[in-house]
Amino acid sequence: MTTVKIGLIGKTNTGKTTFFDSATAQSAEISNYPFTTKSPNTGVGHAATLCVHRELGISKDNPKNSLCIDGWRIVPIEIIDLPGLIKGAWEGRGLGNQFLSIAAQSDALLHIVDSSGSIDAEGKIARPGSGDPVADIADIEDELAMWYLKLFEGASDKIARTLKTSRMTDLAQTISEQMHNIGVKRSHVVEVLSRLKLYDDIEAWTGDQRREFAWTLREVSKPTLIVANKIDVPEGAKNFGKIRESYHDMIVVPCSAESELTLRRAEQSGVIKYVPGEERFDIVKGANLNEKQNWALEHINKAILGEYLRTGVQFALNVAVFKLLRMNTVYPVSDATKFTDNSGNVLPDVHLMPSGSTVTDLAGAIHSDLARGLIYAVDARTGLRLPIDYELKDRDVLSIVSATKKVESRR
Repeated sequence: MTTVKIGLIGKTNTGKTTFFDSATAQSAEISNYPFTTKSPNTGVGHAATLCVHRELGISKDNPKNSLCIDGWRIVPIEIIDLPGLIKGAWEGRGLGNQFLSIAAQSDALLHIVDSSGSIDAEGKIARPGSGDPVADIADIEDELAMWYLKLFEGASDKIARTLKTSRMTDLAQTISEQMHNIGVKRSHVVEVLSRLKLYDDIEAWTGDQRREFAWTLREVSKPTLIVANKIDVPEGAKNFGKIRESYHDMIVVPCSAESELTLRRAEQSGVIKYVPGEERFDIVKGANLNEKQNWALEHINKAILGEYLRTGVQFALNVAVFKLLRMNTVYPVSDATKFTDNSGNVLPDVHLMPSGSTVTDLAGAIHSDLARGLIYAVDARTGLRLPIDYELKDRDVLSIVSATKKVESRR
């Protein structure tokens, strides 16, 4: 199964760890997810989407690689809490090198910023309202762009030599090959070259063109949204407007990671019933709440859910997966009439597939042998036979027909 990786970036003391803890609080429920060893900064979160079982007229499904809670299909994703950045990180200052090596693994980034302005320029705790979250965002974005520029400049001579000596490659392919270790794909480079109208050999590029190329390549290959955390602090709402105005070309999500963590812990303790991302929670009948718990839940209900409809944690993850990365949810089944696998489990699996993926890509995501024996697929809704180059759509339910029967029985 393809693993989507979301990296959390930002300065220190912005609430990244709290966001990480709240986003991964339910990871233990998905025991079948294939993470056997987790480093301290890596955990399992999820993307939430409406399950297809209700529209198919199915009263109950049997998820195996995911969960289904109150009609929501909970799909595991990997979340990486990256070290806090400081100015000069791209030059190796602080934990810069460690950060950059981890950031390279991420498909998309959530930039966690302290919207309350409770940290100074160096990321140290300060009086609420005294900091400048708009400037904090700019600092981190500059670091990422300079990192890309440094890597590109370091590889530019080799790129130029390769283009001169080989007729089997082009500019986009050569650049992507030299920068593939940070997740740069040929399609990313093609998009940037076209957007900036850079068609000449890189030796003819000016310094400004190189910087613009690096900045744009970072945006395209590491799509990012801004999480305006600590929105519940009075100064947070005021700064939220400034952030949206300054970064109108980016998605900005208001967030209270502390509130989400409180709700998830209360849900795990049996005090409330709460599905992450929903606009409400219900206090469990008979729950004995002390004064402090009552106050906390009332505050969250009024100041966060009442004002912003959600805490923002789950919403940010969903936006990253389904909007930034344009992932589609696809449900492979063995029996196209009963929507089951060979063991009788109803809608057992869901896969996150990038936009533009085909039946062949889905077969490969399930098992390499299945892809090698691929013949066609069947649309479980209509019964129509689909070619192997059929482009997958969101919420497709497909049965893959392969000559590799042994692999088929494992699904």
